[in-house]
Amino acid sequence: MKLASTKTAAVFIMLLLVITLIPVGIAMEWDGHTEAEIPAWELKWETAEIDGIEAAAAWSAAEWTWVQARNDRPSPPSGTASAWLRLTLPPAGATPAILIDKVFGDSLKAYIDNQLIYDSSDDVEYSGNKVLIPLPAHGSAKTLYLWNAGSGEFGIEGDVRVGSYTKLLSFYVKQDLVDLVLGAAMIFMAGALLICLLFLKPELFYSGFYLILVILSFGVLLITYSPFLSLILSGGERLRQICFDLALFTLLPAFTLYFEQLFGPGKRGFTTRMRNFQLAYSLFCAAALILNALLSFRLDSLYSVLTINATGVLMIVQFVYLLYLSLSYARRGNSDAILFSGGFSVFAVVSLAELLRYFISAERYHLYWWKWGMMVFVISLIVIMGKRFAESHEKALEYARELEKFNNDLQRSEKMGIISELAASVAHEVRNPLQVTRGFLQILGERFGNKEKEYLQMAVEELDRASVIITDFLTFAKPGVDAVDIFEVSGELRHVSGILLPLANLQGGSIELRLQKELHVTGSPAKFKQAFINLIKNSIESLREEGMIVVTAWRTGGSVIISVKDNGVGMKVTELARLGEPYYSNKTKGTGLGLMVTFRIVEAMNGTIEFNSRKGEGTEVLIKLPASFSN
Repeated sequence: MKLASTKTAAVFIMLLLVITLIPVGIAMEWDGHTEAEIPAWELKWETAEIDGIEAAAAWSAAEWTWVQARNDRPSPPSGTASAWLRLTLPPAGATPAILIDKVFGDSLKAYIDNQLIYDSSDDVEYSGNKVLIPLPAHGSAKTLYLWNAGSGEFGIEGDVRVGSYTKLLSFYVKQDLVDLVLGAAMIFMAGALLICLLFLKPELFYSGFYLILVILSFGVLLITYSPFLSLILSGGERLRQICFDLALFTLLPAFTLYFEQLFGPGKRGFTTRMRNFQLAYSLFCAAALILNALLSFRLDSLYSVLTINATGVLMIVQFVYLLYLSLSYARRGNSDAILFSGGFSVFAVVSLAELLRYFISAERYHLYWWKWGMMVFVISLIVIMGKRFAESHEKALEYARELEKFNNDLQRSEKMGIISELAASVAHEVRNPLQVTRGFLQILGERFGNKEKEYLQMAVEELDRASVIITDFLTFAKPGVDAVDIFEVSGELRHVSGILLPLANLQGGSIELRLQKELHVTGSPAKFKQAFINLIKNSIESLREEGMIVVTAWRTGGSVIISVKDNGVGMKVTELARLGEPYYSNKTKGTGLGLMVTFRIVEAMNGTIEFNSRKGEGTEVLIKLPASFSN
């Protein structure tokens, strides 16, 4: 079965995770609720003089103002230090509780029957966080008084639910604890990736490091933005805000840096210029944060305008530009851009919609969906990096294979060089004494009897065999030919077949030719025939009963392909690997020089030779030669 490519697998994994995450977010946001909602409550502002619960309970109905749950939180009049809120609770069972969607201010107290049932003890600085207040068993279907104070804004808004403490706690945890879990997971992921990157090359380290900064910034943003954090940590609202701002200032340039690493500087270097501006702006925001902290946060208003509001606008511009750029690259078929634009589209569309809603609501809207879009986007970034690592690994393996092939070719060339030098220095010197000895043996054979003649004939045959070996040495040492011509392949192969057909018949086999016409190559016809005589003769010697040798020649593109295929005994993989080595032969009396000569002749004609074989099924030799055009 054919395995999926790395790109296909990466896209499939990302889609699978998106399909998994999106319904989880929808389920957490739109989970059905059976709790009773309080549609409205009464409000009374307090000045510097703070009244107790007894005084608040004694106020007449005319002194209270009705506030609808779906409306915006009323702004306190000038000089107001706190407020009282009066809510009529519906029946809620044995373990009642009240869940307030958003509470602002520094302190919150709750009373039923003039008894204090909840006191934040000034440990929590509310900035739109949820508050879950357990009610006494006898507290349902009664009037709840809330006292709320703050140095700046205070009050409540959003949905107010009354019901079972267990169900409300489950809803409370599901909506806000997930921020901490996702944020902690991303910080852990960034740390794990950083450890892995320490073992990579510098060019891979930097792109991965920018991704780590993006993931780490997202993790810190998730944790510090979660309202659930105030339930775990008492106080520390200012520290949370500082961490949130620093993560935001880090995210913008790191995000653009990672994008630049993936897709380059952009048209006319605009992406690089945007990155430089964001780096400078982030450093300016960090300096403003330090200055504000040194001045005991007396510049909060100015700092908020210069950094937070401006950063939101800059994020919108950045998202729109990078989304446009990634979609442009994706249209050109860039696989990384397709993954990036898929994840980033989800994140950008969701974040843009929530940012716009946040500014339209005068910063009262609590961002929720951005974290799920962010998760989809981070997954796409990780898939891109993983795909690049996989491609680098494949390149390393390909390089290793090419290096191994190069080493094998180098070793073979060295062996060939040794044999060539040996042949050039020895062959001529040995051939002359052999010819002289052969002549004297023939003369002596005329003077002896039949028995001596038989021995002398055997000696002559062995001398002839030695002469053939020396001729092969010379051919191997100097495969090039003096006379190079353009010749027709089919005619030469028919000539070779005619010579070897009787030998094939003696082995109980046959030769079949399947040749195209007008196949021309450049070289020596004699050397060409010598090479194919060696190949076809080897095939004949490997045949068994009813053996068949099929010689096929055809043209493809600018090459002529010649196939010599038999159904003989075949060869093992280890035997195939050694073909062409000096002195290696499968035959009992073979020297291996014939096949070496064939390799050198094909090489001299700028061709290639390839062997395919399986033990017991036969062998096929494929020779590829450059085609020539005859006049």
